[in-house]
Amino acid sequence: MDIDQHLDVVLVGGGIMSATLGVILQELEPTWSIKMLERLDALAEESSGPWNNAGTGHSALCELNYTPQNADGSVDISKAIVVNEQFQVTRQVWAYLVENGRIPDPAAFVRTTPHLSFVWGADNVAYLKARWEALSKHPLFSGMKFSDDPEVIRRWAPLLLEGRKPGEPIAATFTDAGTDVDFGALTNILADTMIAKGATVDYRAAVKDLHRTNDGLWHVMGKQDGKPFHYTADFVFVGAGGYALPLLQKAGIPEIKGFGGFPVSGEFLRTDKPEIVAQHQAKVYGKAAVGAPPMSVPHLDTRVVDGKSYLMFGPYAGWTPKFLKQGSFLDLFGSIKGHNLFPMAKTGTHNVPLTWYLITQVLSSSGRKFTDLLDLFPDAKESDWEKITAGQRVQVIRPNGDLQFGTEVITHSDGSIGGLLGASPGASTAAPIMLDLIKRCFPQRWEAWGSKIAELAPGYGRTDWTDETSTLEALARTAKALKIAEPQPLG
Repeated sequence: MDIDQHLDVVLVGGGIMSATLGVILQELEPTWSIKMLERLDALAEESSGPWNNAGTGHSALCELNYTPQNADGSVDISKAIVVNEQFQVTRQVWAYLVENGRIPDPAAFVRTTPHLSFVWGADNVAYLKARWEALSKHPLFSGMKFSDDPEVIRRWAPLLLEGRKPGEPIAATFTDAGTDVDFGALTNILADTMIAKGATVDYRAAVKDLHRTNDGLWHVMGKQDGKPFHYTADFVFVGAGGYALPLLQKAGIPEIKGFGGFPVSGEFLRTDKPEIVAQHQAKVYGKAAVGAPPMSVPHLDTRVVDGKSYLMFGPYAGWTPKFLKQGSFLDLFGSIKGHNLFPMAKTGTHNVPLTWYLITQVLSSSGRKFTDLLDLFPDAKESDWEKITAGQRVQVIRPNGDLQFGTEVITHSDGSIGGLLGASPGASTAAPIMLDLIKRCFPQRWEAWGSKIAELAPGYGRTDWTDETSTLEALARTAKALKIAEPQPLG
C-alpha cells in the first residue's frame, strides 16, 4: 500500500485531549505537521460532547468524592487540592490562548456557575461542615461559604428547598466562582485554531491498525469513507476515548501489557422548562450511594449548550460491553488478551459492591430513578424531565487487578507513541495531563521548551499554591481572560 503522507504528529481521535495536545504542540513547534483523525463525521461526539459529561469545571469545589472522611471524623482534602491545581493549569492554558487570539471568545465554552455541595441527615451535615472547615483554609477554595440554615440555602439554590419537609437536618457549601464548561464547543474551537495554524483534520477516518517498522516510523492505517489511508508519523497520540485501549494493544507496545478496561455507561434526566431552569443557576453535588463509582455522584446542574439553558440530573450508572456510545457490543470481548485476563478476572472478584451497584442501576425502573431526583428537588414532576444517554467511559484495570477511577497516561519507552486511558475528572485536567505526556515523550526537548511552557501554564509544576497572595493573583488573571468570576479572599 502506498503511503499517503509522512507527518510529524498524528492525533487519533477528535476529542478534547487530542485538541489540547495539538494546540500545545503547535505553540512549542510551529513548523510541525499535525493531522487529527476522527472516525465520526464531527468532533467531540463521544465523551467530550456536552451531553456526554456534566460540563463541570472540575475543581473539587463541590465534588464530595474527592474529600473522603477519615475514621476519626476529619476530612482528607489532599485529592481535592490536586484536582483544583490541575484545573487551574487548564484554565491558564485557556487564558493564554485567549490572550494570544487563538480563542476568540471564551464565553462560547465557559461561564460562571456557582458550585454547591448539598447534604441531608445529621451525620452528613457534620461531615460537610468538617469538609468546609478544612477546605476554606486553603487559597484555592477562597470564598467558600457554609450554612445549615434553610433560608440561606434557599437563596443559593431555591429548588433544593421546594417541597422539602421542615426540620430535616440539611447543609450546603457555596462557591460563586465555579464554572460550567462546554467541552464539545471548546474542542471545536481548538480544532479551528489548529487548522488556522496549518494542521489538518480528517473526518470519517477510522484507524484500524497501528504498527512500527524498522525505520522507527509509526504506520497509521485505516479507512476514510470506505477508502484506505496510510500515514507514517514520528509521533502518534491515541486519544480515542474507549478505543484507546484496543488501539494501543494493536500498537504492540510493552507498556500496555496487563491493562484492561471496564466499561460503564450513564444516563441523565434533563429539562428545558423555563420556569424550572430559572430557579436553579448552579451545579449542586450530593453524596454517592454506597458502592457507587465516582462518576455516579448525584448532581443537579445548570447547563448551557448552544446558547440554551437546561437543568440536568444524574448520572445513573449503566452497563454495556461497548467502549464507545457508537461502538460495538464486541468491544469488551475483543480487548481481552492473554496478558490482561488475570487482572480483569481479579477486578471482577474484588469489586463486588460495584458490580452489585451496576446491576441494581441497570434493573432500576424509570420511576425509581426519578425518585433519586426528589432527594435534591422534592417538588420535581416526572413529566417535566426527559431521559438522555450520557457518554460511555472505560475505567482502567491496572496490571495488578486494581480498578482505577481516573486517567492513565501510557507512553512507549522511547516516547514515540502515547495514549490516554480512563476518565474523570478527564477534560478539566486536559492541559496538565497533556503536558505530562509531552514531558515523558519529548524529554530531549523539554528544557528547550521550558520558557514557552512557563508562558502557557505558569502553574504547571508549581508547588506554592498555599500562598494566598500569589494564588489569588493567578486565579484572578485567568478569571479576567476567561470572563468568569474571581474567587474571594480567605475569610
